[in-house]
Amino acid sequence: MTTPATRAEALHLTGERTVPGIPEENYWFRRHEAAYAALLPHCAGATVLEAGCGEGYGAGLIATRARRVLALDYDVPTTEHVARRYPDVTVARANLAYLPLRDGSVDVIANFQVIEHLWDQAGFLAECRRVLRPGGKLLVTTPNRLTFTPDSDTPLNPYHTRELAPSELDSLLRAAGFGVELLGLHHGASLSAVERRHGGSIIDAQLDVVMGELPGQAVWPEALLSDVAAIRAEDFSVHAGDLDVSLDLVAVAVRA
Repeated sequence: MTTPATRAEALHLTGERTVPGIPEENYWFRRHEAAYAALLPHCAGATVLEAGCGEGYGAGLIATRARRVLALDYDVPTTEHVARRYPDVTVARANLAYLPLRDGSVDVIANFQVIEHLWDQAGFLAECRRVLRPGGKLLVTTPNRLTFTPDSDTPLNPYHTRELAPSELDSLLRAAGFGVELLGLHHGASLSAVERRHGGSIIDAQLDVVMGELPGQAVWPEALLSDVAAIRAEDFSVHAGDLDVSLDLVAVAVRA
């Protein structure tokens, strides 16, 4: 039986990859899960490629609705873990600079919290357009630069190469030949009380604990950890309003 502890051993917690079942990671996991849940209807009955699958929980969720899911990641221990943990997902190691699929061979591509890591974002989008069938969908989520790294074009996160503002993501997708519906992910009303208990920002409260600490050595206040562990995907909201203040950008891009 796979437990949270063995999952954490299987995939080293770098501070960047989100792993389910870890209380200290739960805010970020649920925030990502909320985006998957919002976009899951686009995957119903489809052949789906997840380009950059990470731990695999998202591919596993997509597999509950899709006809077939192929998940790609560059990291070998990651792909081995996904193959063991999510038997309904076909997984392969690949560099996203070249997607190992035929032209027009998939209905949907999911690319969640990945594009900000890529050096050649335009080249990746060209590959996505190539392997999607006409009318196929590219589903993208990425941190909103305006709220994630305010007032700077240089990402504070060392794993990110280029973060995007709403207008920048929209322009990048349209230039690659996609029609775009752009949404934003926000804290829902249920998180307002949680934020008030922790100085007005649940994100800042968590960062205050872990900044400057080695992984596994940060001491979490009991009340904060309890509130973080209790957060659900339903505590976030995805909608088209107030894009500039959204936490994450959520795009549904249709191949022309």
